[in-house]
Amino acid sequence: MNRARRSLLSSLVAGAGAAVFGKSDAQAQTSSASTRPGQGYRPVRTLNGTTLPFEKKDGVKEFRLVAEEIEHEFAPGTTAKCWGYNGSTPGPTIEAVEGDRIRILVTNNLPEHTTIHWHGILLPSGMDGVGGLNQPHIKPGETFAYEFDLNQSGTYMYHPHADEMVQLAVGMMGMFIIHPKDGEPQQIDRDYVIMLHNWAIHPGTYRPDPNVMTEFDLWTINSKVFPAIEYPIAQAGERVRIRIGNLSMWNHPMHLHGHTYWVTGSDGGRWPKSLWRPETTEIVGVGQTRDIEFDAVPGDWAFHCHFSHHTMNAMGHDVPNPLGVDQNQVAMQIMSKIPGFMAMGESGMAEHQEHSMHMMGPENTLPMMMGNGPFGNLEMGGMFTVVKIRENLDGEGDPGWYDNPPGTVAYKVS
Repeated sequence: MNRARRSLLSSLVAGAGAAVFGKSDAQAQTSSASTRPGQGYRPVRTLNGTTLPFEKKDGVKEFRLVAEEIEHEFAPGTTAKCWGYNGSTPGPTIEAVEGDRIRILVTNNLPEHTTIHWHGILLPSGMDGVGGLNQPHIKPGETFAYEFDLNQSGTYMYHPHADEMVQLAVGMMGMFIIHPKDGEPQQIDRDYVIMLHNWAIHPGTYRPDPNVMTEFDLWTINSKVFPAIEYPIAQAGERVRIRIGNLSMWNHPMHLHGHTYWVTGSDGGRWPKSLWRPETTEIVGVGQTRDIEFDAVPGDWAFHCHFSHHTMNAMGHDVPNPLGVDQNQVAMQIMSKIPGFMAMGESGMAEHQEHSMHMMGPENTLPMMMGNGPFGNLEMGGMFTVVKIRENLDGEGDPGWYDNPPGTVAYKVS
């Protein structure tokens, strides 16, 4: 099916309130491998992130990672001292091809020892990165080399297996993509990579707290919260893949609006087509990856974790329930001592979002809800972004908000 027909079909289905999810077996067999000259594959795009460069040395692809403390901004208004790789959290995405021999030089600039585990990748035991079990720890100032052949393809991750409770909690993680040596069995037009994580950055503080196990303040996609998360974009009819990794302490039911997608792979690699399943929400468990694929339908479509508190920031725990309670007198007394204090809301927290402002927190603390859309405050934060799909995409930047066709927006009746 050519792109014009796919685009037309997507538009017709969108008008009927549904979405296309898949192509015929014949189309899958005849579509060419998705490649770019000189690389042999179509590179992924890591939202708000980068891909790690490499040098070819005697037939080996050599990458360099530096574990170090960084200053990281989750969104304008909250910055923290984190740990990461090559100046970022998550670290840069590693991309290679099935059959490659790779060498990764890891330099430790942290104040304590570390290692790296190549999560889901099949390799010799001594390269697996569990400190004390598979290798000596990498001490501060040392550089270790990991070298192995890639005998699989799919979506994988990397992270420390040394002082893991601390090092994961403060941001040490990244994605590892291995492209199939024979190309994609079905053309992928856009290939996105995201890492899910959680953070305990208490209001008014500047360092993540690794002692927190469940009650986190920030829920992130590639260590950013909405609206600082880049928007995935696509043109109508394009085949889109989103590769999702989860190194947080929670499972995340990731929900895409406006589409039914296929779940096509995990950290066990790409699945046979007979195992693909159509979903709109897929739980990505702790330590798992999932690949989802769909044919793009025009619109602005929310993509988020379906735990309600995972699409909020800086939540206060152990706060009394104020619903139905007249707080005016109490609030006035507190405001006399703490200027700018806001009560939580007698009829719900939406009352703080109705006047083109979001309820602010202490210094270096984001509001619980952020972001503005074409119809007002979005009242979202955390693990939430918008997939923006257009009939005619102009460039690779943010296309702005969707111009809904006449008669397709919900309206007030009297």
